Amino acid sequence: MEKYLVTSALPYANGKLHIGHVAGAYLPADIFVRYKRLHNADVLYICGTDEHGAPISIAAEKEGVTPADIVERYHSSIKNSFDGLNIEFDNFSGTSRKAHHELSQTFFTELLENGFISTKTGKQFYDEKEKRFLPDRYIEGVCPHCGKDGARGDQCDACGKLIDAETLVNPISKISGATPILKETFHWCLDLPKFTEKLKTWLETKEYWKENVVNFIMSWLKEGLIERAITRDINWGVPIPIEGVEGKVLYVWFDAPIGYISSTKEWAESIGEPEKWKDYWLDQETRLIHFIGKDNIPFHTIIWPSLLMGQNEKYILPYDVPANEYLTLEGEKISTSKNWAIWVEDFLKDFDGEYLRYAIAANAPENKDADFNWKEFQSRINSELNNVFGNLVNRVFTFTQKRFEGVIAKPGKVSVKAKETLQEAMDLVVAIDEAFNTYQIRKAIKLIMDIARRGNRYCDETQPWKTIKETPEDTKETLYVCGKLIQMISVIFYPVIPTHITKLRVMMGLSEIPKWDEIEETPTITLSDIAPLFSKIEDKQVEEQIAILTEKSKAVQVKEVTPIKANIEFDDFMKADLRVVKVLTAEKIKKTDKLLKVEVDDGIGTRTVVAGISKHYKPEDLIGKNVVMLVNLNPRKLRGVESQGMILACTDGDILTVLHPEKEVSSGSTIS
Repeated sequence: MEKYLVTSALPYANGKLHIGHVAGAYLPADIFVRYKRLHNADVLYICGTDEHGAPISIAAEKEGVTPADIVERYHSSIKNSFDGLNIEFDNFSGTSRKAHHELSQTFFTELLENGFISTKTGKQFYDEKEKRFLPDRYIEGVCPHCGKDGARGDQCDACGKLIDAETLVNPISKISGATPILKETFHWCLDLPKFTEKLKTWLETKEYWKENVVNFIMSWLKEGLIERAITRDINWGVPIPIEGVEGKVLYVWFDAPIGYISSTKEWAESIGEPEKWKDYWLDQETRLIHFIGKDNIPFHTIIWPSLLMGQNEKYILPYDVPANEYLTLEGEKISTSKNWAIWVEDFLKDFDGEYLRYAIAANAPENKDADFNWKEFQSRINSELNNVFGNLVNRVFTFTQKRFEGVIAKPGKVSVKAKETLQEAMDLVVAIDEAFNTYQIRKAIKLIMDIARRGNRYCDETQPWKTIKETPEDTKETLYVCGKLIQMISVIFYPVIPTHITKLRVMMGLSEIPKWDEIEETPTITLSDIAPLFSKIEDKQVEEQIAILTEKSKAVQVKEVTPIKANIEFDDFMKADLRVVKVLTAEKIKKTDKLLKVEVDDGIGTRTVVAGISKHYKPEDLIGKNVVMLVNLNPRKLRGVESQGMILACTDGDILTVLHPEKEVSSGSTIS
């Protein structure tokens, strides 16, 4: 029996799932898993959320919450979206769990002990405004390779190349917007060059890999591998397992793929067989398949195999990495920042999740970018699922129910034409089998629809509505051939739209979950409770979705600006005494969710102020900061505390930011 361990790239737990994610790493994997199980293969499908990415820390800081809050919110959102699309994992874990931390620390320790990790002192970008080192993803600039703006400090999405943050042109801090400086620090580094020969030997066996994946890897090896820092100066992540070291955690690219193993271990624990994970990760006969998006190719074909090679356990290495290209939307690149995206949870409010499965599968970005647009989505559902496949099922089943009491059986004699039609379909099944096996979902969908089209054409040619009056046996043969084609489709189409196919098979009196070898059988079909399989998408529904997409994008691009207040006289402005003060203490005021009691040094003495910023700042985040304050505001009591001034802040949507001077200045400095 074939054994497969299938994974999908761990989605970042810092946002919702959109259709581009689905097309890249999740739907192709789910279809492959279901296909292999039709062939009775032993398949384990593993995933989880990547919960230590810098985007999570950034999002938490913007919202004034903890990274754990962000993780909890989006882990649940992402899993619900997967459930709505019938993407079924054997285990869906998360990388902030204790077991994952422990395993990641073991990986680090063994690489260190085996001589694959060293420490290096070097310079790292530092945000002087925020007084903190900046992880690579906290920096953006112009890519030194392709010249495109928006490159991160670790990788450029435009050209796909990894970047040394120091080489970014015009770098800026994503936290403060300031230009960071380079400041000395030290980190642990993975010595990738030591794995070069092992990687080349291993990669030489991968002649069956997708061309786009192989080309990507070889360009990397040709340029030469370099040491890569595996630690960062940040508090959110897997702590370095070295005594006396604080404030340094494992880089997310290091610990995230280890999540495949920790999730498998979690699965083994959940079924009451804690050692069962070894049957997959340590069995060299297991085929490890990583389904990923294009941007993850180097991590899964160079870095991740190196981490596995450096361990004491003899882990299996990836058997295949069928990376997909990108999915665009209405001809434009999907952009979450511009809200140019279709979020899965929104799609599921208006449409059947399996309609999205079908539409993406029929136009999957396997070897080149593909585009999703609403009009084409409507056409595929209406013209293909409804008018081709749904029509074949409806006309055959309705006629059978009316004329033959819902029974389709093999006739005593089968004509040459009938045999030829069935053989044509069987030839297509062989091609479909090969297409699924080599991740060519688009091709498989086309061929499945070809079988349905052949069924409709055969029905038109044999005209059972006429032969029923003169030669009923010919009518039985027509229904037998068409019924057999539908039964074939109920097997080969199951990986793509499992819920609808289950509904179809129940109508046919067949087992809910098919097996591939069932295609060779010729069962008697007894129909019951027949009903339409699909419903059409109306023009109005599509027009509404296009309008929603456009309006959401416009709302992001054109923010509402608060109207400017009425003009005042210069003398009125001069009455305001604005000064820089230093925060000495800060604490939450009981029985309120937004007020802080803050004690400040105004250069003359100390004073107390009540600030409504608790939802955006923790007390400890303010202590020691210089902030701007209106100091000659008449005092007033808030929740029993006399407030002797007002700390100034600006609001941008839901984000509130306290104003503070660019450089260190003395308490009491006046603002004019």
